[in-house]
Amino acid sequence: MATDSPRVCPAKLAGTLDSNLRKIFQDPSKILSPYIKEGMTVLDMGCGPGFFTVEIAKMVGPSGKVIAADLQEEMLKILKKKIQGTELESRIKLIKADEDKINVTDKVDFILIFFVAHEVEDKDKLFSQLRSVLKDDGKFLIVEPKHFHVSTEAFKLTLKKAKDNGFNVQPGPKHLFSQSAILTNR
Repeated sequence: MATDSPRVCPAKLAGTLDSNLRKIFQDPSKILSPYIKEGMTVLDMGCGPGFFTVEIAKMVGPSGKVIAADLQEEMLKILKKKIQGTELESRIKLIKADEDKINVTDKVDFILIFFVAHEVEDKDKLFSQLRSVLKDDGKFLIVEPKHFHVSTEAFKLTLKKAKDNGFNVQPGPKHLFSQSAILTNR
């Protein structure tokens, strides 16, 4: 998965990923409030320009931490500029992921991977690495677009890869235009 791959949403479209219109349909606080609590360490894998990252940083509070990882340096620069000089800057750790390595070593309580898994070619490697950083009692929310990008069958295959890499898979919450699952360690 190279950054110039047509599978990866390019940084030049960051504005569409981080808009008030999107917030109407995918409100980060509504989606994440059942899972994220103050003091947690959360991984936002494929964070893009920080649409979810900023809200997560507010939710974990001053004692929590957010690891915002993305393959594209430009997306991380956009997020860095957005949080620079705010109280959230000290809560968010930016990580440049590589094509075949997430580059995260911190243990986390929760992982969010929102509209990202379909962009990853080697899902076995992705799930293996994510499982290695998720705490034993941690949770993992995976959300993928429905139909137009990811068929129901393709999502089932992604979840099979997660199971093959040691995750329990349970149905996730309902989201408009999306399909989701909650993953936990076995």
